[in-house]
Amino acid sequence: MVSLSAFTLTTKSEAATGTPHKVQYGETYWKIAKGFGVPVDRLMAANNNAPLKAGKTITLPYSTISAAEKELMARLVHAEAVGEPYEGKVAVATVILNRVASPDFPNTIRKVIYQVSKGHYAFTPVQNGRINQPADAASKRAVNEAIAFKGKGNGSLFFYNPKTSVSKWIYSRPVTVTIGKHRFAK
Repeated sequence: MVSLSAFTLTTKSEAATGTPHKVQYGETYWKIAKGFGVPVDRLMAANNNAPLKAGKTITLPYSTISAAEKELMARLVHAEAVGEPYEGKVAVATVILNRVASPDFPNTIRKVIYQVSKGHYAFTPVQNGRINQPADAASKRAVNEAIAFKGKGNGSLFFYNPKTSVSKWIYSRPVTVTIGKHRFAK
């Protein structure tokens, strides 16, 4: 199987036409999408939903999320979900993407992550500086998987640890899933 980079950069000329990728034996649209951090539905559409065959060259669509934005997300995921299961890391990254898509939050990854409301940062690692620590490989993979999965989750906009949360408001939000020590909510 081909080694997929954590965060693929695309040049401006490739942005218009897409980047070619030679399909390796055993690859699926899902594996390719999460390896390169592109939404699986966009990858399939860019290739007319054609069956994948080893040796065939397909087009990777240009990602609307830059390598710098992916790195920022990965640092936040690492800081927020250290010690949590991998699926919890994916869920934290998905919360960021869901917030960008929601009319109730800022419309860029950077603005969502650094959002301040009523004098408080939305994410504790921004306030305590842990967001400045490098991300691990699992957090980078989780960001790519969240991007590949984009639009197919359960709509979580928040997450919290019920053992440490002091916000009474967060308990009023409908819980979508519990993963590890985190509850995710709408």
